[in-house]
Amino acid sequence: MSAILDVQNLSISFGGLHAVDDFHITIEKGQLYGLIGPNGAGKTTVFNLLTGVYKPDEGIIRLDGQDITGRSTIEVNMAGVARTFQNIRLFKNLSVLDNVKVGLHNHFRYSTLEGMLRLPRYHKVEKEMNERAMELLKVFDLDGQADFLASNLPYGKQRELEIARALATQPKLLLLDEPAAGMNPNETQDLMKTIRFVRDNFDVSILLIEHDMKLVSGICEKLTVLNFGRVLAQGDTSEVLNNPEVITAYLGE
Repeated sequence: MSAILDVQNLSISFGGLHAVDDFHITIEKGQLYGLIGPNGAGKTTVFNLLTGVYKPDEGIIRLDGQDITGRSTIEVNMAGVARTFQNIRLFKNLSVLDNVKVGLHNHFRYSTLEGMLRLPRYHKVEKEMNERAMELLKVFDLDGQADFLASNLPYGKQRELEIARALATQPKLLLLDEPAAGMNPNETQDLMKTIRFVRDNFDVSILLIEHDMKLVSGICEKLTVLNFGRVLAQGDTSEVLNNPEVITAYLGE
């Protein structure tokens, strides 16, 4: 296996505070990887560095061998990184179908003039986008709600729609930010199946931040634990979760 993500010595400070300090991680192609740690440990900051929201003070980020350090969010997305958010960020007043189509625009294009004048290429591309979006919605059993407003979906389905939209960008690496947040146990079980299915059928590696230890232990093959912006432990999931330092810092036992 070769690394889809290789991060070395990643650091960033805000007002003299080291939010992330010497962070390192290697994720192999096809891996399902977890990033855990107490609140304020720096997990979301790491996601923001990986997706170009923040520019690191030090360090290097390689995606599939390509240096993407310091690139813009759009450039990082086009290189193959997509993410979801802890607080769902759908276009609530757009349809379910149109939310997915937003993610397709990097790969299906027509000019402004073609769109304004509804030229043949516009209709051809729109047809292709609709077909691809419906294929993605079928994966999540959302094709029957394609015309619904995104805001009218149940919470768990909104989470799945956000994942479908991220997949529309054809990522190599999918970052999931607390995907189980706000879910009941049944929804979490469904989510675990969905995440496994996505990894197995979309040729994508997955890195997720999560506080639900049942989900983490159930699907993550490897873990990195952050504490105060630094890597506390790294390795196989069961080994890391049984690490005394991790139990003290994170599980509070």
